Amino acid sequence: MDRRSEANRQTEETTINIRINLDGSGQHKVSTGVPFLDHMLDQVAVHGMMDLVILAQGDVHIDDHHTVEDVGIVLGQALRKALGQRKGLARYGSATIPMDEALVMVAVDLSGRSYLAYKVTYPQANIGHFDVQLIEEFLRALVTNAQITLHVRLLAGRNAHHIAEAIFKALGRALYDAVGLDLRRIGIPSSKGALE
Repeated sequence: MDRRSEANRQTEETTINIRINLDGSGQHKVSTGVPFLDHMLDQVAVHGMMDLVILAQGDVHIDDHHTVEDVGIVLGQALRKALGQRKGLARYGSATIPMDEALVMVAVDLSGRSYLAYKVTYPQANIGHFDVQLIEEFLRALVTNAQITLHVRLLAGRNAHHIAEAIFKALGRALYDAVGLDLRRIGIPSSKGALE
C-alpha cells in the first residue's frame, strides 16, 4: 500500500506545495516563510514518523494568517489523500506529551468527520512575532480538510512556546498511532462499514 500523496494550492495570497509519506522515517523539509510554524511542523514529522515536504510562499508582509491557515488546508488535503480508503487503519490515536512544565493531551479519530475541540489558553498573545491564535486556525483548517476529529486539551503550562510545542509533538504522536495499520483488520475500522 502506497501511502504517499501530494497536494497544492495557489491563490492571490499563497502558493503551497506539500508532499507526505505516512510510512516515512520523520524526514522533513519545511519552509513556509513563518519560522515558528516551520519549527512546529518539524515536530509533527519527527514525532509522527512521516516524511513531510512543505514549501509555501504567502503574503506574510501583511501577516501570517493566510499562510498558516492555507498550509493547514493543504496538509489536511494531503493527509486525506494519503489515507486512501482508510482500510486496515488503527483509526484512533492519542498522546499526552510534556514539554517542561507544559502538559498537553491530543486525541485523533480518522473518522471521516471534521470536528475540532480546542481547550487551550496561553499566558501571552504572541510567541516572538507569532500570534498564538493562529494555532487554532491551523488545526481547524487541517481537521476540516483531512476530515478527522481532533481534541486538544492543555493540562498544565505557563510558557506559551512550551505549550505550542507540546501540542504539535502530541499531534505527531497521535497521528502516528492513528495511521498505523492493524494487521488483523481487513476492512474499514467502523461497525457501520464506512468512515464518514
